[in-house]
Amino acid sequence: KKIIPKMKFQEKLLDSFIAFEQDIDLLNPIHTDRKDALKRFEKQGFPSKKDESWKYTSLKSIIQKNYSLSSKSDKSVELRDVKKYFLNDLDSFKIVFVDGIYSPFLSKTTHDGMDICVLSAALSKDKYKSTLKKYFNQIVPKDESLASLNTSYTKEGAYIYIPKGVCPEDPVQIMHISTGNQESIWLQPRNLIIADKNSKVEIIERHQSLKDHSVVTNSLTEIYAEKNAFIDYYKIQNDLNTATLIDNTFISQQRDSNVSVHTFSFGGKLTRNNLNFYQKGENIQSTLKGITILESNQHVDHNTLVNHEQPNCESHQDYKGIFSDRSVGVFNGKIMVKKIAQKTNAFQQNNNILIDNNSKVNTKPQLEIFADDVKCSHGCTVGQLDKEALFYLKTRGIPEKEAKALLTYAFANNILESVNTPNLKRRINSLIAKKLGVNLGFDL
Repeated sequence: KKIIPKMKFQEKLLDSFIAFEQDIDLLNPIHTDRKDALKRFEKQGFPSKKDESWKYTSLKSIIQKNYSLSSKSDKSVELRDVKKYFLNDLDSFKIVFVDGIYSPFLSKTTHDGMDICVLSAALSKDKYKSTLKKYFNQIVPKDESLASLNTSYTKEGAYIYIPKGVCPEDPVQIMHISTGNQESIWLQPRNLIIADKNSKVEIIERHQSLKDHSVVTNSLTEIYAEKNAFIDYYKIQNDLNTATLIDNTFISQQRDSNVSVHTFSFGGKLTRNNLNFYQKGENIQSTLKGITILESNQHVDHNTLVNHEQPNCESHQDYKGIFSDRSVGVFNGKIMVKKIAQKTNAFQQNNNILIDNNSKVNTKPQLEIFADDVKCSHGCTVGQLDKEALFYLKTRGIPEKEAKALLTYAFANNILESVNTPNLKRRINSLIAKKLGVNLGFDL
């Protein structure tokens, strides 16, 4: 009897593209981007630890599995099943996907003075073609194989366009839900977010599994901040221990714009955050902040880039990590200052606490400066809780567990200071308390 060898997942991705083409408009101009991206992925393959930027993160065990590339179940998700994952104590727009498929029942979108909807709708209508031509896939590097893979299978995701001078009061919640109706699934959402001149938008994004199953989400988000635009972006990563998230976010900023991204990494089997800022004009503010709290073999890798291409701009990076119980943290941050980018003010800091001897951190802050009139600093620390401070709290009658929680909370707290939404700040505060295993007894 002839034994047919098991198809490698990379080969499946390449072979399945023909079937994928049966469900899309082949005449859409972005299909050229899809085909070109697939050729690049075929040539580059999945990243490995031989790649410098993936030195401490291996996808080997993940890509050895065989995943479904689309949902085979039309089983609906009830609001009661997912309500707890939303910020329901504030009015907001909602764009919800269930196993990669848009759920109008759970969503609240609009075309009233702005577009907060889904990418598939934008791809299918002529009135969006000029906008897509201007923005789609314009800042995605050609040498990022997983970004190329996402581009090749672009079909669905969030589409947000805020016109000139529009500042919606309500934030937008983007929720990607994985039901577990299939044993293993590979999802590839594609988000396009544009804030035109003098506009403002706040976005909260979350990926959530409803039960244990092998789910890999290879997400890509392009964000464009035009002149004097303001964007506040919050990523909540608190998934189950069977979920893997590869999050690619690329941000283009024009002069006088202000973009901040807060990343809260509290759960998931493996999380890789690729966050790239490109400053295209003067007087730009870029903020990258993160809190990571890991345990039980979890792995989070933050890979950041701020590319200062013009003078008189600022960037501020501040990442805090708390690790225990065989968890692994990685921070690989790079600041690049072009020769023309004089008067740049760039700050980068990564501080970590190891709760026990079994956890590990690999941190590598980097500066590449080609201008001479700049203020740039970077640094990192890896240590343990202050024994004297712990002893002091215990002498005041605070049990050791609660004392450790208070110290670790105080360590991470300054990241929360720049969260502008009180409801979100309270939610993150309670998530931190839950991760630390205590009731802190106070609210923000």
